[in-house]
This record gives sequence, structure tokens and C-alpha cells, in this order.
Amino acid sequence: MSRRTACLGLLAFLVSSGAARAAEPLAAAIDRLTAQVAPKVVAWRRDFHQNPELSNRETRTAARVAEHLRSLGLEVKAGVAHTGVVAVLKGGKPGPVVALRADMDALPVTEEVDLPFASKVKAEYGGQPVGVMHACGHDAHTAMLMGVAEVLAGLRQDLPGTVVFLFQPAEEGAPPGEEGGAALMVAEGALANPAPEAIFGLHVVPMVAAGEVAFRSGGQLAASDRLHILVHGRQTHGGMPWEGIDPVVTAAEIVVALQAIPARQVNQLKGPSVVTVGVIKGGVRNNIVPEEVEMWGTIRSFDPGVRGELHERVRRTAEGIAAAAGARAEVTIDQGNPVTYNDPALTRRMAPTLERVAGAGKVMETLPVTWAEDFAVYQQKIPGFFFFLGIRPPGQKVEEAAPNHSPRFAIDENALPLGVRAMANLAVDYLSGKAR
Repeated sequence: MSRRTACLGLLAFLVSSGAARAAEPLAAAIDRLTAQVAPKVVAWRRDFHQNPELSNRETRTAARVAEHLRSLGLEVKAGVAHTGVVAVLKGGKPGPVVALRADMDALPVTEEVDLPFASKVKAEYGGQPVGVMHACGHDAHTAMLMGVAEVLAGLRQDLPGTVVFLFQPAEEGAPPGEEGGAALMVAEGALANPAPEAIFGLHVVPMVAAGEVAFRSGGQLAASDRLHILVHGRQTHGGMPWEGIDPVVTAAEIVVALQAIPARQVNQLKGPSVVTVGVIKGGVRNNIVPEEVEMWGTIRSFDPGVRGELHERVRRTAEGIAAAAGARAEVTIDQGNPVTYNDPALTRRMAPTLERVAGAGKVMETLPVTWAEDFAVYQQKIPGFFFFLGIRPPGQKVEEAAPNHSPRFAIDENALPLGVRAMANLAVDYLSGKAR
């Protein structure tokens, strides 16, 4: 090693060490500022919970977010991907750029939780009147990131770099015929000017206790594809089914056969996979064999090769069974979210931050989860780290906690300050070069 190379290496080490030491007082300041903003975070979360909005319709939520961010002196751009909000906080010191993301949309679910701020909102979804509820916790995600923005704005002069805040609509999927979500956010420049080097996000889950966090390096959440199968038969009298071609029986055979694909036909050692049919629709009367039956379902996977193989086998199985019955099956598979993939190098670097913030014994490694998240779209562009924030109250067993998307889904709000501290510390530690 030359003397010049050694000097440059020493200089880089000193700069990195100095930046890491600079992050220590910022961590204490984050704790102090989080304690101050915590009541606001709870109030925001309750307001959003009481006034939920469906995907691509988050106008009130976005307006409240943008108003708050502007009050902090951030550069704010609204109307991104329909109702999204992008805000930029420039620190007082030079450094890299990092992004933090929260989703804002609610679900077509009628709330069954007895809360003073329970949702009574009604809307239309898929042509049907529905209740609207934050049954997946996006109200908490939005409120926490608003809190993070206030905390980091309070550290502006000592912040070594830039933070981009992404408040995203339509994580649950845009309405039919519309674009939306992370893909449209990216297409409309959410990761440009300034361009983040990395992105962080979280999701509240009842499978983890309040006060704890969980994550997984590599594939954490599954790729998700939408399946539609239309079985064409030939209508006839139900008392003489041999005079027609029964698409109901054919559809039933297809559903059963599809279950054997992940169980027996693809290599599960490459990662879990699931094929589920969630809707079957056909017929209008008990004594008529209908002309057609429609099925809708989902395909989940963690390996790109397995994903392609599943598509091929599902198509071949449905078409083959239909042909054997004299029917015809039209199979459509719409590719959805990719795998939510935590960059291993970024995960190794930032895991100590979560361990420091949550405390000893409060950070766990999770198994792969077959939900899907469009946070994965950002991770395809830049390294990303996504983790779970526990919201199950003390004393409640996992099997007693209502899952995400349930009308009985509930959040222990005592968990919210940890989410604020975790996201703020991840941003500061990354910008400071900590744990490199």
C-alpha cells in the first residue's frame, strides 16, 4: 500500500468516524423531539382514521399532510400520482440523500371496532356501496411520517444531507382503469431531483408486539399477481347436464388442480408460493347450467423463476382441464407488485440502528410473509429497507389479534413513538455514515 493510499484511507476513516460521532447527539435530540410530537402523531392518526379515503381519492389526507410539511418550511410538491405529496428537507450540512415513505389510502371495509374515532365513512367501490376503514394501518404510517418530518425539521441545521418524504396514495391498488401507487410516483419523478441513494419504510402489524420491530434480509414480502379465469361452457337444463357443457364443474376441477401446483410442481426450496382463488361467479338459477363461470384469484411467490413457472403452469392447467371437458378457459394473469426485497448490504448496515432504538431483545427476524407491498417498486430503483412495527397491545395473544384488513383491526397507539424514532434514526444514521 502506498503512503498516499494509506493517507486517503485514514482520511476516509476519520471522516466516517466523525460523521458517526456526530449522529450520537442527534439520536438524543430525536428522542426529545419525538416525545414532544407524540401527542400530535396520535391526534393525526385518529383524525385520519375517522376520515379514511380510498385509493387515488386521498384528497383530504394529502391536503393535511401538505399543510403540515409547508408549515415546517419543507419544499412541498402536491398532486404527484394523483394525490401524492413529495417533500424535501435540506439539512444544514452537506451529505447524501435518503427517502422515507408512508402510504395514505384506506380499504373498502366497514369498521367493527368500538372507538370514539371509528370510521363511519361510506363510499362506492367496484360499483357497490361500501364502508371505508383504515384496516391496514396506513393512518398510522402517515401520522408517524408527519411526526418524523417535524422531528428532522427541528434538527435541520445539524442534519448532514437531505431527506425526501414520500406520502404515497393507492398502495392497496388503483381503482380499475386508473394508474396509481408507487409505480406512478416513480414515473412522475418522486425519486428524482434530488435522487435518494436509499429508501426506508415500515408497516404496522399485530403479529409483532407493541415495542418490538421485525425485519428480514432479502425477500420479505411476496410478489403478487392477479389471476382471472373465464370458463366457457354451453348452457342447458340442470336436469339434463349432458346436453350442455358444465362450466361450474369444470371451474371446480380447475380450483382443486391449481392447489397442486405450488404443493407438488414447483420447487418450494426456492421460496414459498401460493395460488388462491378468492371469487367464483356463475349462474343465475338453481336448475340452469350456465354458459360461463368467472374466477378471480392471486398468485404469490418469492423467486423470479418460480413466478414465471407458476404463470405457465396455472395457464396450462386451466386450459387443459377445460379442454378435457369440452369447455374453453381464458386465463389472464396481470403482474402486480414485485418481491419486497431488503437489500442485504443496506440491511446489515441499518440493523444496528433498529437494535439501538428498540432496545435489547426487541428486534426479531421474521419469516417470509406472503402479503405484498408496492414499496417493492422503489426497491427496484434504489436499495431499500422495509420493516414491521409491532402494534399488538401487552397481554394480547397473537391468535387473538385481528389481522390487517380485518374490520376488527386495531392499533396500540403506544407503539407509534417507536415508529417515529426508528424512521428518524434510520435517516440520520444513514446520512451520517453510521454503521458503514
